[in-house]
Amino acid sequence: MIFVIAGPTCSGKSSLAIRLANAIDGEIINGDAFQVYEELDIGTAKPTLEERNKAKHHLFDFISPSREYNVKDYQDDVREVINKLIKQNKNIIIVGGTGLYQKAALYDFDFTEELEKVDMSDLCDKSNEELYEYLKSIDEEATKTIHQNNRKRVLRAIEIYRSSGRKKSEIINSQEHKLIYETTFIGLNIDRDKLYEMINERVDKMMGDGLLEEVKKLKSKYDVNKHAFQAIGYKELIDYLNGRICLEDAVELIKKHSRNYAKRQMTYFKNQLPMVWFDNTEDAYNYVLNKIS
Repeated sequence: MIFVIAGPTCSGKSSLAIRLANAIDGEIINGDAFQVYEELDIGTAKPTLEERNKAKHHLFDFISPSREYNVKDYQDDVREVINKLIKQNKNIIIVGGTGLYQKAALYDFDFTEELEKVDMSDLCDKSNEELYEYLKSIDEEATKTIHQNNRKRVLRAIEIYRSSGRKKSEIINSQEHKLIYETTFIGLNIDRDKLYEMINERVDKMMGDGLLEEVKKLKSKYDVNKHAFQAIGYKELIDYLNGRICLEDAVELIKKHSRNYAKRQMTYFKNQLPMVWFDNTEDAYNYVLNKIS
């Protein structure tokens, strides 16, 4: 059986997944868009090597930050792992905060075939806000699930419309959205005020653990315009290192963006996936044990 452990950042997903893996002969698959990248450790809250040694983990820490990696790539990789583990009669635990990746893995989520190339040069100098407003004018529904600052996804939705004449939202809505694997979705719900406090504390801990030094090292080695560096914590500190903002403002932005992201995560999970919600990890743990027995 497949279990998805989902919820906002800082909700205890990883520790619950490891505990469950040891209890139900399970293996863990990453369901987070940025924990796939090598060397992005502190800012992505990736399980440590010590934690990963407590249970078998897949699709963590295996993509170079120099490489572009998208949800279609993940879909191909994760289904290969899922099918292998099913043949081995293993229970599977997918853990992470990227709902789109989890949906792409487990549903009949068919991505648009390679589109005919279209001229997008007129958009190169547009600001993120201008691109977002343009997308809203042609596909307002798509803007409800794409953040204004996610320039790559905004441009992709515009490209789909220009190339095919169809809205990205229409293409997605035309799919049946049926599960292709037997799956139980476990959601961890935390009081918002408490969650925001935990997020702020985690960011302070990340800074104390050397997040700035990690970003400096990565910036010296890689093109920081790559997708990997859009992760919260990295883009803000890169702005600091480039002299655009002061360090204090960068840290406050990391906290703010993390809180905003947690809110978007909860909205996605509540509206897009058939979650069974729990207020604490102990109840979630016992629920899974009862499903297995």
